[in-house]
Amino acid sequence: MNLLLLEDGDFIAEGRALLRGRRLQHLHEVHRATAGDSLRVGRLDGLMGEGRLLRLDADAAEIEVLALDQPPPTKLPLTLLLALPRPKMLKRVLQTVASMGVPRLVLLNSYRVEKSFWQTPFLTPEAIREQLILGLEQARDTVLPEVLIEKRFKPFVEDRLPQLAAGSLGLVGHPGAWPACPRAVEGAVTLAIGPEGGWIPYEVDKLHEAGLAPVQLGERILRVETAVTALLARLF
Repeated sequence: MNLLLLEDGDFIAEGRALLRGRRLQHLHEVHRATAGDSLRVGRLDGLMGEGRLLRLDADAAEIEVLALDQPPPTKLPLTLLLALPRPKMLKRVLQTVASMGVPRLVLLNSYRVEKSFWQTPFLTPEAIREQLILGLEQARDTVLPEVLIEKRFKPFVEDRLPQLAAGSLGLVGHPGAWPACPRAVEGAVTLAIGPEGGWIPYEVDKLHEAGLAPVQLGERILRVETAVTALLARLF
């Protein structure tokens, strides 16, 4: 946790916040903090700054917010479409997306996405938010990404994707004899990354019709979370 992220409900008075639960445990076990320590703090969807630990005991930590005067880092100009990964991987991907500055994520169905994946409790709004916050804390960011869930591939790609991708460079990450993924792109990008095993040809064609051109990263077959990191690092 490189940023102590504060929410509206944490504040007990102007400039004073009370923490319990996971963040309290982190202050005890990882930071090994003591009263009087300075801390990097941020307000969710707001500014970042400095705080001071007034009290730390087994039940709660009391924080004095000294200043919130620094903007969070700029988000990437990106909309990321991601075929829903298996549940354990989804947690890591959500953290990665938040920490790398992706402002909008669309979790999309695909032929190779197992139906059981959509039943995972990790897809509840509360579970998604928890993982996104962990990613924000890691990267020192305060602004939650927007997460959209699309369980029907064809209606989304035909009816919504063209408008969503309008004015951006549309790309589909997919193994095969495609052009190499471009580097250091200037401007907005809409990027689609498939499931384990990749998109099926029908899905690649439909994404292409919606304005997304297939590209590849080479001969190696990557895990979804690795492909996300590699493509974003290459594009931006």
